[in-house]
Amino acid sequence: MIPSLRHTQPFPRTPQRKVAPRGASRLVAPEPLLSRLPRPTWSGVKRVLWPVVLVGLLAAGYELGQQLLPYADRPIAKVTVQGELAYVSPDAVQQQIAPYVERSFFSVDLVGMRKSLEEMPWIAGAEARRVWPDQVIVKLDEQLPIARWGDEALLNNRGQSFVPSDASGYDQLPQLYGPKRAQRRVMQQYQMLSQMLRPMGLTVHRLELRERGSWFLTTGQGMELLLGRDNVVEKIRRFGTIYRQELHEQRENIARVDLRYANGLAVAWHEPPAAASDTLVAKKN
Repeated sequence: MIPSLRHTQPFPRTPQRKVAPRGASRLVAPEPLLSRLPRPTWSGVKRVLWPVVLVGLLAAGYELGQQLLPYADRPIAKVTVQGELAYVSPDAVQQQIAPYVERSFFSVDLVGMRKSLEEMPWIAGAEARRVWPDQVIVKLDEQLPIARWGDEALLNNRGQSFVPSDASGYDQLPQLYGPKRAQRRVMQQYQMLSQMLRPMGLTVHRLELRERGSWFLTTGQGMELLLGRDNVVEKIRRFGTIYRQELHEQRENIARVDLRYANGLAVAWHEPPAAASDTLVAKKN
C-alpha cells in the first residue's frame, strides 16, 4: 500500500515583542490629580467637623452666660447660721461675716468667710455654702471646753488649746499643765485617769506633766498623787486596790500618796492617825 501524503499547514509564528533597548525607560501616562487624593469618608468628616462644632458651642455658651449673668448673680439677701451656740452670740457671727455678704451670689468669698469665722476663739470649725438664688448657709461647730490649760487657755475635747477673751469664769474645770507640744498627750492622760478614779469617788482637779516626764495629780478632794514617769496605769490600779481596802475610811485625812515605789506606796497624813506614824508604807500583795 502506498502511504498517502497529507498537506499540513505550518504553525503560525508567535509575534515576538520588541525588547526595549537596555538602559531605556518605559513612558507611563500620568494619573489625574483627583484620583491620587484620598476619598473622603464620613468618619473623617466627623473628625474634622466635631472640634469646629465644639468650639462654636463653647463660644455660644460663653456669650449666653455673659448675657444672663447680670440676672442670675443676685446680691446676698439671707444668711442662715446653723449650730448650737452657747458661748458665741449670733450678733458676733453676723458682724464677723458682714464684709463678705456684701458681695453678690457668685462673687462671695466662702473660703475667706470660713477662715474669718475660725479665727473667733470659740469657733472650732466652720462651713459655708451657697443656696440658689441669693442665700448663704453657715454651719458652726463651737469649742467644747474640757479643761483649763495653764492659767489663761482652755483645752477642747480634741486636746487643742484656745484662748477666750476671758478665762476667769471656768475655775470649775480641771487644770492641766505641761509642755505645749504635749497638749494632746496630757488630755489623753487626764481622760484615762478620770475614768480610773471615778469608781473610787475621786475626781481630777489638777494634772501636771513636768519637763522630765513625771506626772503629778491632785484630786478634787485635795489628795496629791505622785505618779512618777513610768507605768502610770499600773500604779493607779495598785492605788485603787489599797485605797478600797485600807485608806477609804481615812480619805479626808490623806494629804499625799507617793506611788513611785516599785511594790508599794507611801501615805502622808494631814494629822497622823493615833496608831500610825506620819508615813504609812503599804505593800502590794
